[in-house]
Amino acid sequence: MAGVAGGGGNGNDFQWCFSQVKGAVDEDVAEADIISTVEFNYSGDLLATGDKGGRVVIFQREQENKSRPHSRGEYNVYSTFQSHEPEFDYLKSLEIEEKINKIRWLPQQNAAHFLLSTNDKTIKLWKISERDKRAEGYNLKDEDGRLRDPFKITALRVPILKPMDLMVEASPRRIFANAHTYHINSISVNSDHETYLSADDLRINLWHLEITDRSFNIVDIKPANMEELTEVITAAEFHPHHCNVFVYSSSKGTIRLCDMRSSALCDRHSKFFEEPEDPSSRSFFSEIISSISDVKFSHSGRYMMTRDYLSVKVWDLNMENRPVETYQVHEYLRSKLCSLYENDCIFDKFECCWNGSDGAIMTGSYNNFFRMFDRNTRRDITLEASRESSKPRAILKPRKVCTGGKRKKDEINVDSLDFNKKILHTAWHPMENIIAVAATNNLYIFQDKIN
Repeated sequence: MAGVAGGGGNGNDFQWCFSQVKGAVDEDVAEADIISTVEFNYSGDLLATGDKGGRVVIFQREQENKSRPHSRGEYNVYSTFQSHEPEFDYLKSLEIEEKINKIRWLPQQNAAHFLLSTNDKTIKLWKISERDKRAEGYNLKDEDGRLRDPFKITALRVPILKPMDLMVEASPRRIFANAHTYHINSISVNSDHETYLSADDLRINLWHLEITDRSFNIVDIKPANMEELTEVITAAEFHPHHCNVFVYSSSKGTIRLCDMRSSALCDRHSKFFEEPEDPSSRSFFSEIISSISDVKFSHSGRYMMTRDYLSVKVWDLNMENRPVETYQVHEYLRSKLCSLYENDCIFDKFECCWNGSDGAIMTGSYNNFFRMFDRNTRRDITLEASRESSKPRAILKPRKVCTGGKRKKDEINVDSLDFNKKILHTAWHPMENIIAVAATNNLYIFQDKIN
């Protein structure tokens, strides 16, 4: 699989082109409509988004259509449901937002699909199933549902199944609540497909998918005296193949790899990944911008990727003292950190994702820009999610940001960037070059241009 535009090499060079955009065009965006998470399922045929209004929207990929060759597997709405409602914690006098923090799909075992969704406090397991038949000819009730008088029933009927319009139902099968004192930032399904972890600022819990009334606390970094608190957990994920291994990242820019075979409480890590700081570049913002906002294992399980404010780093699990690759996402913002601190943008949590073959990575930036890095050729590209280039099959033009001096024709000045338009959440199809990019309340889908 090729990586970024013009970055495949070996004659595999390709370009990204526009496929679809979902969401309203309104200038005034309702807070509830802002997308807060995006996730493909294991086959890539379903794509789920969660928003700040607690809703989950699932898109399904249409089959290839011979009569419409250009529609090449478009995604259309399959199911929409309200996953979480706003709540109030009366003991702490705290409002609990309905915003969906994370969605994680479970591998498909039968005709139904299952996913986990979480807000700050409660995780829910949802079953998404189809119904296209209904039973008719009951003995104890009429066709309109009214109960019949049992004494008037003289003959037994065998109910028959009649076809009906396809109905997609979403039903909550399990609710995992009351296990987190702090806000949940991550959920991750284990490769054993029976357990999953959930992480908040100070603790990580291990759950069984069938058991809702208890979980095991596997990491607890809460100090006895909260005044001694120096770091928080920012993200956590299970290894894709080894069910006993997981990692978690911290606000200090470090990553700890833990092995659940060594002890029940994994407070002592097996590996500790940290890049030594360059003393010459130290500033007031060093600690804030080194905080890791996302950590993701590669599909192979050999590498993991971390995202901090200005860069993406790829680590080899066998080398703890420094990353094997570092990619600058928007280095031109280093001189702007003061104003980004004042408008709180410096605390934005950007996510990152791998392509299906681990050869390329993607992460978001400001001004609705997103970045791709080809790990083989070391080429990178900046693309923009915008309605201006949303004609079907329109090729995305690479964007460039200039920091000073004379601005070239196609470049945008760093002072002109819109910091309210940010791409925090992206997803890459597990097998193909199809990407989903969330830009505020719009979901953009791009794919490679097949000649």
